[in-house]
Amino acid sequence: MKGALMTEHTASALSERLFGQSVITMEAASVWLGQRLGWYSALSEDGPATSDQLAMRTGTQPRAVREWLEQQAAAGIVTTHQDGRFELPAGHAEALLDRDSPNWTEPLVRQIVTAILRLPAIADAYRSGGGVPWQAYGADMSSAQGDINRPLLLHVLARDWVPRIPELADRLAQGARVADIGCGHGWSAVGLARAYSEIEIDGFDVDDVALAAAREHATDAGVADRVRFHHADAATGLSGGPYDVLMAVECLHDMPRPVDVLSTMRRAAAPDAVVIVIDEAADPVLAAPADDIQRLLYGFSLLICLPDTLSHPGSAATGAVIRPDTLAAYAIAAGFAGAEPLDVSDTGFWRIYRLGL
Repeated sequence: MKGALMTEHTASALSERLFGQSVITMEAASVWLGQRLGWYSALSEDGPATSDQLAMRTGTQPRAVREWLEQQAAAGIVTTHQDGRFELPAGHAEALLDRDSPNWTEPLVRQIVTAILRLPAIADAYRSGGGVPWQAYGADMSSAQGDINRPLLLHVLARDWVPRIPELADRLAQGARVADIGCGHGWSAVGLARAYSEIEIDGFDVDDVALAAAREHATDAGVADRVRFHHADAATGLSGGPYDVLMAVECLHDMPRPVDVLSTMRRAAAPDAVVIVIDEAADPVLAAPADDIQRLLYGFSLLICLPDTLSHPGSAATGAVIRPDTLAAYAIAAGFAGAEPLDVSDTGFWRIYRLGL
C-alpha cells in the first residue's frame, strides 16, 4: 500500500521517524517563509541571485536571506552556483509558484502551517469543549484552501471529470442552471462557465473572504454576467431554484448540518436534475497503518475540519474522513435515493458521488 507506515513498534523506530518529521516540519515552515517574503517569486522571475541581490530585490534582511538560501540549498530546493548565486530550478518553481499547474503544491504547505499556528486554540477546544471556527484561522486559511483547489476545479473538472459523469456534460451543454453549494473561491463555477457558454451559475457560501475572491475571479475570467455569488447558509434554504445541476465540492464534510444542506439541495433540484457531491476519498473502513492519502485526511480533520465543525452547537462533527457509507446515509436522510461513487480517476484525494433523486 502506497505510503503505508512500518509496523515495527520499537522506541528506536519511532524515534527515527519523529526525527525525520521534525526536519520535514521545519522545511515546510521554510517554504512558508519563502512564499510569504517573495523569495521564490524573485528567484523565478529575475533569475539566480546571491543573498545580497535577493535581499535587495525583496526588501528583506541580507543575513536572513543568506540563512534561508543556504537552508534551501541544504534541503535540495534551490541549487548553487560557483559564483555564490542560488537558483530555483524550473520544476521546483512550477510546484511552488505555477497557479495553473496540477503540481502546484505550495498552498498545501501554506494551509498546514496556518493550521499549526492555531494549535494552542485547538488544544484548548479539545480540552474544554467547543471548537475553533473557520474564521479564527484567518484569511490565510481561506486563501490557501482556494489556491489548493484552483488547478483541478478551474481546469480538470470541466475538461476531464464532467465528460465521465453520466448526463452531466449534455445537461451543461444545453444551458443548465447550476447551483454551486459551498462555492469557496469560485473556481468550480468559473471553470464550468468558461467551458460551457450557455450555463448560469449561482454560488453559495458563508465565507466572506472566499466570496469576495470568487467575485473577483469571475470578473477576471469574463463570466461575471453568468456567475453570481451569494452569502447564504445552504442548511437554511436557497433562493433561485429549481436548478438543473447542483454540486457541492469538497465542503459537505465541513458543514455542521450536512443533512439539512442536502435536504436543501433536494428541494432546489429540478425533477431530472444531476446532483453531484465531490468530497474526500476516505477509505470505507479504518486502515491502520494507512497510506499517505488517509494520513493526510486525518491531519486535515484533526487540525482544521473537526475543530471548525465542533465550533457549531449541534454539529454532526463529520470531519474530513467522510466515508462512503456516511455520505450515503446523509443523502438518504435528506430524501435522496442514495449516493453512488463514480468511477472517475485522477481526482487526487477526492471522490465523486452522484446522488439519486
